[in-house]
Amino acid sequence: MTLIDSLPSDAALCAIIDSQMHLEGPLLPILHALQAAIGHVPEAALPLIAQRLNITRAEVHGVMTFYHDFRETPAGRHVVKICRAEACKAMGADQLADHARARLGVDWHGTTADGAVTLEPIYCLGLCACAPAVMVDGQGQNRLMGRVSPAAFDALLAEVAG
Repeated sequence: MTLIDSLPSDAALCAIIDSQMHLEGPLLPILHALQAAIGHVPEAALPLIAQRLNITRAEVHGVMTFYHDFRETPAGRHVVKICRAEACKAMGADQLADHARARLGVDWHGTTADGAVTLEPIYCLGLCACAPAVMVDGQGQNRLMGRVSPAAFDALLAEVAG
């Protein structure tokens, strides 16, 4: 599926939901399918999911908010994640995060006004020996970088947002 520019109708949401109903334990696959198709899981989908699965809306909301990769709003064209785990913090991740938030003009989970970059925390990228670590654009098309200084961060931004 591809990213949809505007919020789809209830019928379109139900079609995405129904496409996953054949799976055992379909809630997570439904959430993933919605996010893959739309870029986020819209609030309007939660009662539809609950109805189809015969569970409460609170249960759907609880699962969605438990997993940090599900979004309630669309992300920017690029998602920059800065590691917040202890090894990275010990090597300057807090200073890098402060620099990133100031440079982008957003807080965690915020998206720049031009829609170019969303900034998110992540709790361990597995590059502890090369801290602090940053990942751009998630799995698949990702760029994973270690020993990221404020200057390296700025260069990365210029590359992805430029």
